[in-house]
Amino acid sequence: MNKLHVKTGDTVVILSGKDRGKKGKILATSPKEGKVIVEGANIISKHVKPKKMGEAGGIIKAESAIYACKVQVVCPACGQATRVAHKIEDGKNIRVCKKCGKAL
Repeated sequence: MNKLHVKTGDTVVILSGKDRGKKGKILATSPKEGKVIVEGANIISKHVKPKKMGEAGGIIKAESAIYACKVQVVCPACGQATRVAHKIEDGKNIRVCKKCGKAL
């Protein structure tokens, strides 16, 4: 079992590649592969066949998966890209911003 430092719904910034600097929300995670799908980033052209009678096929644009190590969480409080720390409060493990100390 592999663990990722990001969750679905986190806002992240992309650190490297053709979409470097773009911000987006995580739509899906794949811990087994160590990949995430970020909204509006790593767009590919996908050739789709019509499934039913009367349905249109063609080329559609879709987000593709990128490695989780290439994204960093953006803190909602300070607005900066940051690493994730963990703190135990009231017996619960919470994720905390390394820069400002606020909960993510």
